[in-house]
Amino acid sequence: MVASEVVEALQTLPCGRRLLAVAQDHPGMWLVGGAVRDLLLGRTPRELDIAVEGDVQDVARALGGEVRLHERFGTATVVDGACRFDLARTRIERYPAPGALPEVTWAGVEDDLRRRDVTVNAIAVSLPDGRMIHVDRALEDLDARMLDVLHAASLQDDPTRVWRIARYAARLGFTVAPEVRLQAANLGRGEVSGERIGNELRLALAEPDPCSVFEQLEALCPWVLPEGFAARPAPLAAALEVLPADGRRDLTVLAACTGPMDLDAARRWLEELGFAASDRDVVLAASRWVTGAPLRAATSASEIARAAAGAPIEAVALAGGEQARRWIEELRDVRLDITGADLVAAGVAPGPQLGERLQRVLDAKLDGRVMGREDELALALGEADA
Repeated sequence: MVASEVVEALQTLPCGRRLLAVAQDHPGMWLVGGAVRDLLLGRTPRELDIAVEGDVQDVARALGGEVRLHERFGTATVVDGACRFDLARTRIERYPAPGALPEVTWAGVEDDLRRRDVTVNAIAVSLPDGRMIHVDRALEDLDARMLDVLHAASLQDDPTRVWRIARYAARLGFTVAPEVRLQAANLGRGEVSGERIGNELRLALAEPDPCSVFEQLEALCPWVLPEGFAARPAPLAAALEVLPADGRRDLTVLAACTGPMDLDAARRWLEELGFAASDRDVVLAASRWVTGAPLRAATSASEIARAAAGAPIEAVALAGGEQARRWIEELRDVRLDITGADLVAAGVAPGPQLGERLQRVLDAKLDGRVMGREDELALALGEADA
C-alpha cells in the first residue's frame, strides 16, 4: 500500500472522513504512528494519531466531540462516539535522565518522527494530500515485520518502551530485532515512576491476549515483572470462558497472574503502580481463589451458593469447574419472593433469626425444594418441612 492508498483507506472509515474534512482547512496535519502502520498493513487502526504543525487546540475544536486539552504538553484527545483522535504538536524530546519525563521543544514533523518508539511507527502521511515521509528503515522493517528502535539509547531514555514493544510483538506477531533484545537485557528502570508502569500494565491488560504481552516481556526484560508473577497462568483460559459480561476481564487476568505471588508483595506492587483500592481488593481476593477449594468441594446448588456468596465474580470464575459455571450462569441471580418484612408481618420478631430463616428458605429454593411465594413463607414460618 502506498501513501495515496492510505488516504483512500482512511476515507472508508467514518472517523477518517471527518479527519480528512477538517484537514482541508487546517494545513500541517499528519497521520502518524500506529494508525499509518496499521493502514499500511491492511488493518483497521484502534485510534487515529495526528501530529499537528500548528495549533492543536484549533484542530481539536474543529473535529468536534468532547475535547480534553493539555496545553502545557501541546496535546489533545477528541472523543465523539466511536471516534477517538489523539493530537500532539510536532516536537523534539530530550530526556534529562534515564526514565525521566522528556523536555519538549516544538519542531517540524521530520524531527517529530525521530522521537518515536520503533521504526514502523515513524511514518507520517500528510492530510489530505497523502504525501508520505518516514525515518530510515521504516518501510523495510514493516515489510520484514520487524520491531527495531531508532537509536542505541532508545530504551535507556524511556524504559517503558519495552512494554510497548512487547505489546506490538504480541498484537502484530512481529519479531523483535536482536539489537533491541540486547538493549532490553541491559535495561535498568531509571527514574520511571510506578504510575507510568501502571499505565503500561493497564494497556497490556487491554490487549486481546495480555499473556502474550507478558511472555514477550519475560523474554525481553525479566525484571520488569515481579517475582512470582505468572505470565500465562493455567486457570486463566477456563476462567475467561465463564466470566460474565459484568465481570472485569482485566482484573481477572491480573488476579490469575499474581496468584503465585506473595500476598503482601502483590499488594505493595499494585499500590506502587497506582491501582485504585477497589481494584486492588478485587485482584487480591480473586488471586487467593485460584484454587477455589471451597467452591470445588460443593455438591448441591445451595452449597455452591454459600461458597460463592460475597466473593468477587472474578474470583468465582478463577475457581473454575462446573460449580463456578453453575453459580455464574444459573444460581447467582436466584432471589426469594419473600423478604424479612413479610416475616415480621407474619409475627416473627426482628433480629438475627430473620436472616437465618431467609437463608434456610433460599437454600431450599436453590435445591428445588420450594416453589413460589406460599411455599417460601410456609417454610420460613416453620409450617412446612425443608
